[in-house]
Amino acid sequence: MSAQQAFERYQQGDYSAALAGWLPKAEAGDPESQAWVGSLYEYGQGVPIDVAEAFRWYLRSAEGGNRLSQNNVGAMYGLGRGTAQDYAEAARWLRAAAEQGDSHAMFNLAVLVGKGRGVPVDMEEAVRWYRKAAELGHSPSQARLGYLLCGNEGVTKDRVEAFVWLTLAAKHGAGHALASLEPIVEQMSIEEKRAAQAQLAAREGALARAALPATDAGMPRNAP
Repeated sequence: MSAQQAFERYQQGDYSAALAGWLPKAEAGDPESQAWVGSLYEYGQGVPIDVAEAFRWYLRSAEGGNRLSQNNVGAMYGLGRGTAQDYAEAARWLRAAAEQGDSHAMFNLAVLVGKGRGVPVDMEEAVRWYRKAAELGHSPSQARLGYLLCGNEGVTKDRVEAFVWLTLAAKHGAGHALASLEPIVEQMSIEEKRAAQAQLAAREGALARAALPATDAGMPRNAP
């Protein structure tokens, strides 16, 4: 069975058949198949739930360069799920995935950097990762970035940019973004509101043109 056929079985809910297709490839060292086997063990699809076994497969996949698994390994280290909690290892793996362009890892890494877990606190770096993820359409990052740009946690206030990101997050269902958006709108001048609307339109256009890589499809994600 090919990897594509295994994925089709997975989509059909035939998890045992999917496992039978992916497992030989995973054992032979294919990082994508290893990631899927890890997912099956994590969520008990076709096999009993075994988080430690899931972590083992994710780690093998992450070591092979799979960014989705790198994010999952980092998150599981951060949570102490399937392995001993280790924030330094969490940050290391999340950074590897983030540097490959994974928006979930960017968000997870920003959380650790902002809280000083496994790495020194660095709000400038945290904002940078939140912004990178936000620009890829990651709505929790949009909400968090907007909140910080309201002048919170030592970040310099930027009402225009805060408005843009909070509005985008709210449109994607991040209801808590509205709580930060309303007071910032009240503080904005007419000129700032005009600039914010122009930037919002430009940002929405950029996001509409962006597309997530096909390898992101279907794979469950973890967060610390």
